[in-house]
Amino acid sequence: MKETFRIAVLMTIITTVIFGLIYPFAVTGLAQLLFPSKANGSLIYSHASNGQATVVGSRLLGQTFTGPGYFHSRPSMAGDGYDAANSGGSNLAPTNHALLDRVKGDVEKLRAENPGAAIPVDLVTTSASGLDPDISPDAAEFQIPRVAKERGMSVTDLRALVARRTLGRQFGILGEPRVNVLELNMELDATSPVKKWQKSVVKK
Repeated sequence: MKETFRIAVLMTIITTVIFGLIYPFAVTGLAQLLFPSKANGSLIYSHASNGQATVVGSRLLGQTFTGPGYFHSRPSMAGDGYDAANSGGSNLAPTNHALLDRVKGDVEKLRAENPGAAIPVDLVTTSASGLDPDISPDAAEFQIPRVAKERGMSVTDLRALVARRTLGRQFGILGEPRVNVLELNMELDATSPVKKWQKSVVKK
Protein backbone atom coordinates (compact mmCIF):
# COMPACT_ATOMS: atom_id res chain seq x y z
CA MET A 1 0.00 0.00 0.00
CA LYS A 2 2.74 2.44 0.93
CA GLU A 3 4.65 1.61 -2.24
CA THR A 4 1.57 2.20 -4.38
CA PHE A 5 0.94 5.53 -2.66
CA ARG A 6 4.59 6.55 -3.15
CA ILE A 7 4.45 5.71 -6.86
CA ALA A 8 1.18 7.62 -7.28
CA VAL A 9 2.58 10.72 -5.60
CA LEU A 10 5.81 10.50 -7.56
CA MET A 11 3.99 10.13 -10.89
CA THR A 12 1.77 13.09 -10.02
CA ILE A 13 4.82 15.27 -9.33
CA ILE A 14 6.67 14.11 -12.46
CA THR A 15 3.71 14.57 -14.83
CA THR A 16 2.91 17.96 -13.27
CA VAL A 17 6.47 19.16 -13.83
CA ILE A 18 6.66 17.79 -17.38
CA PHE A 19 3.22 18.75 -18.68
CA GLY A 20 2.50 21.70 -16.39
CA LEU A 21 5.86 23.46 -16.53
CA ILE A 22 8.40 22.11 -19.00
CA TYR A 23 6.04 21.53 -21.93
CA PRO A 24 4.20 24.90 -21.74
CA PHE A 25 7.47 26.82 -21.36
CA ALA A 26 9.04 24.90 -24.26
CA VAL A 27 6.07 25.52 -26.57
CA THR A 28 5.86 29.18 -25.57
CA GLY A 29 9.60 29.63 -26.10
CA LEU A 30 9.52 27.99 -29.54
CA ALA A 31 6.53 30.09 -30.55
CA GLN A 32 8.31 33.29 -29.53
CA LEU A 33 11.44 32.19 -31.37
CA LEU A 34 9.84 30.94 -34.61
CA PHE A 35 6.58 32.93 -34.85
CA PRO A 36 6.93 36.02 -32.61
CA SER A 37 4.23 38.06 -34.34
CA LYS A 38 1.60 35.32 -34.27
CA ALA A 39 2.54 34.31 -30.71
CA ASN A 40 1.91 37.86 -29.54
CA GLY A 41 -1.50 38.24 -31.17
CA SER A 42 -0.64 39.33 -34.73
CA LEU A 43 -0.87 42.94 -33.58
CA ILE A 44 -1.07 45.85 -36.03
CA TYR A 45 0.71 49.08 -35.12
CA SER A 46 0.24 52.66 -36.19
CA HIS A 47 3.41 54.77 -36.23
CA ALA A 48 3.16 58.45 -35.28
CA SER A 49 5.36 61.17 -36.74
CA ASN A 50 7.51 61.04 -33.60
CA GLY A 51 8.21 57.37 -34.21
CA GLN A 52 5.98 56.12 -31.39
CA ALA A 53 4.09 52.94 -32.22
CA THR A 54 0.51 52.40 -31.05
CA VAL A 55 -1.43 49.16 -31.23
CA VAL A 56 -4.60 49.72 -33.29
CA GLY A 57 -5.80 46.14 -33.64
CA SER A 58 -4.98 42.60 -34.65
CA ARG A 59 -4.95 40.82 -37.97
CA LEU A 60 -7.08 38.15 -36.31
CA LEU A 61 -9.86 40.31 -34.81
CA GLY A 62 -12.29 42.50 -36.67
CA GLN A 63 -13.40 46.03 -35.85
CA THR A 64 -16.46 48.08 -36.66
CA PHE A 65 -16.02 50.91 -39.17
CA THR A 66 -18.98 53.20 -39.81
CA GLY A 67 -17.55 56.22 -41.64
CA PRO A 68 -18.56 56.47 -45.32
CA GLY A 69 -14.91 56.88 -46.29
CA TYR A 70 -13.99 53.48 -44.86
CA PHE A 71 -14.55 49.92 -45.96
CA HIS A 72 -17.05 48.35 -43.58
CA SER A 73 -16.66 44.97 -41.92
CA ARG A 74 -19.29 42.26 -42.02
CA PRO A 75 -21.97 42.42 -39.29
CA SER A 76 -21.04 41.05 -35.88
CA MET A 77 -23.18 39.64 -33.07
CA ALA A 78 -20.28 39.39 -30.60
CA GLY A 79 -21.44 41.53 -27.69
CA ASP A 80 -22.03 45.04 -29.04
CA GLY A 81 -20.03 44.04 -32.12
CA TYR A 82 -16.57 42.52 -32.41
CA ASP A 83 -16.28 42.08 -28.64
CA ALA A 84 -13.53 39.50 -28.12
CA ALA A 85 -14.84 38.79 -24.62
CA ASN A 86 -18.23 37.78 -26.03
CA SER A 87 -17.35 35.90 -29.19
CA GLY A 88 -20.31 34.20 -30.81
CA GLY A 89 -23.06 34.35 -33.38
CA SER A 90 -26.75 35.12 -32.96
CA ASN A 91 -27.74 31.44 -33.12
CA LEU A 92 -31.04 32.55 -34.63
CA ALA A 93 -32.89 30.23 -37.00
CA PRO A 94 -33.23 31.26 -40.67
CA THR A 95 -36.94 31.84 -40.06
CA ASN A 96 -36.45 34.00 -36.95
CA HIS A 97 -38.22 37.36 -37.40
CA ALA A 98 -35.49 39.33 -35.60
CA LEU A 99 -32.89 37.92 -37.97
CA LEU A 100 -35.03 38.47 -41.05
CA ASP A 101 -35.78 42.08 -40.05
CA ARG A 102 -32.09 42.81 -39.39
CA VAL A 103 -30.99 41.33 -42.73
CA LYS A 104 -33.80 43.14 -44.57
CA GLY A 105 -32.72 46.44 -43.04
CA ASP A 106 -29.09 45.87 -44.01
CA VAL A 107 -30.07 44.93 -47.55
CA GLU A 108 -32.12 48.11 -47.95
CA LYS A 109 -29.20 50.27 -46.77
CA LEU A 110 -26.79 48.54 -49.13
CA ARG A 111 -29.17 48.85 -52.09
CA ALA A 112 -29.37 52.58 -51.45
CA GLU A 113 -25.57 52.75 -51.31
CA ASN A 114 -24.96 50.89 -54.55
CA PRO A 115 -28.21 50.54 -56.55
CA GLY A 116 -28.36 47.68 -59.00
CA ALA A 117 -25.27 45.88 -57.68
CA ALA A 118 -25.51 42.36 -56.30
CA ILE A 119 -25.09 42.40 -52.51
CA PRO A 120 -22.37 40.00 -51.27
CA VAL A 121 -23.73 37.65 -48.64
CA ASP A 122 -21.00 38.45 -46.08
CA LEU A 123 -22.16 42.08 -45.89
CA VAL A 124 -25.53 41.03 -44.45
CA THR A 125 -24.68 37.85 -42.52
CA THR A 126 -22.68 37.33 -39.35
CA SER A 127 -20.11 34.63 -38.67
CA ALA A 128 -20.13 32.06 -35.87
CA SER A 129 -17.36 33.91 -34.02
CA GLY A 130 -18.48 37.47 -34.72
CA LEU A 131 -14.81 38.44 -34.88
CA ASP A 132 -13.94 38.02 -38.57
CA PRO A 133 -11.26 40.57 -39.57
CA ASP A 134 -11.72 39.96 -43.30
CA ILE A 135 -14.33 40.46 -45.99
CA SER A 136 -14.57 38.81 -49.38
CA PRO A 137 -13.17 40.56 -52.48
CA ASP A 138 -16.78 40.88 -53.68
CA ALA A 139 -17.72 42.71 -50.47
CA ALA A 140 -14.79 45.08 -50.96
CA GLU A 141 -15.69 45.61 -54.63
CA PHE A 142 -19.27 46.49 -53.64
CA GLN A 143 -18.01 49.29 -51.38
CA ILE A 144 -15.48 50.78 -53.81
CA PRO A 145 -17.82 53.42 -55.36
CA ARG A 146 -18.77 54.84 -51.94
CA VAL A 147 -15.23 54.91 -50.56
CA ALA A 148 -13.77 56.33 -53.79
CA LYS A 149 -16.32 59.15 -53.78
CA GLU A 150 -15.72 60.04 -50.13
CA ARG A 151 -11.94 60.08 -50.54
CA GLY A 152 -11.86 61.76 -53.94
CA MET A 153 -10.12 58.76 -55.51
CA SER A 154 -10.68 57.16 -58.87
CA VAL A 155 -12.46 53.83 -58.83
CA THR A 156 -9.60 52.35 -60.85
CA ASP A 157 -6.94 53.39 -58.32
CA LEU A 158 -8.99 52.16 -55.37
CA ARG A 159 -9.71 48.86 -57.10
CA ALA A 160 -5.97 48.40 -57.65
CA LEU A 161 -5.31 49.07 -53.95
CA VAL A 162 -7.92 46.49 -52.94
CA ALA A 163 -6.35 43.98 -55.32
CA ARG A 164 -2.95 44.51 -53.68
CA ARG A 165 -4.52 43.90 -50.28
CA THR A 166 -6.39 40.78 -51.35
CA LEU A 167 -4.94 37.57 -49.94
CA GLY A 168 -5.37 34.32 -51.87
CA ARG A 169 -6.14 30.87 -50.54
CA GLN A 170 -3.55 29.54 -48.09
CA PHE A 171 -1.20 27.19 -49.94
CA GLY A 172 -3.45 27.80 -52.94
CA ILE A 173 -6.17 25.44 -51.69
CA LEU A 174 -7.29 26.36 -48.15
CA GLY A 175 -9.98 28.93 -47.41
CA GLU A 176 -11.16 31.67 -49.73
CA PRO A 177 -9.61 34.92 -51.02
CA ARG A 178 -10.05 37.69 -48.44
CA VAL A 179 -9.29 41.31 -47.64
CA ASN A 180 -8.26 42.45 -44.15
CA VAL A 181 -10.48 45.46 -43.45
CA LEU A 182 -8.28 47.15 -40.84
CA GLU A 183 -5.13 46.94 -42.94
CA LEU A 184 -6.98 48.19 -46.02
CA ASN A 185 -8.42 51.18 -44.16
CA MET A 186 -5.04 51.99 -42.62
CA GLU A 187 -3.44 52.09 -46.05
CA LEU A 188 -6.24 54.32 -47.26
CA ASP A 189 -5.62 56.74 -44.38
CA ALA A 190 -1.91 56.74 -45.17
CA THR A 191 -2.26 57.32 -48.91
CA SER A 192 -5.55 59.19 -49.30
CA PRO A 193 -6.80 60.46 -45.93
CA VAL A 194 -10.34 61.68 -45.39
CA LYS A 195 -11.14 64.88 -43.52
CA LYS A 196 -11.24 64.54 -39.74
CA TRP A 197 -14.95 65.33 -39.55
CA GLN A 198 -15.66 62.45 -41.94
CA LYS A 199 -13.97 59.81 -39.79
CA SER A 200 -16.03 57.51 -37.63
CA VAL A 201 -14.06 54.51 -36.40
CA VAL A 202 -15.20 52.66 -33.30
CA LYS A 203 -14.12 49.73 -31.13
CA LYS A 204 -10.38 49.86 -31.65
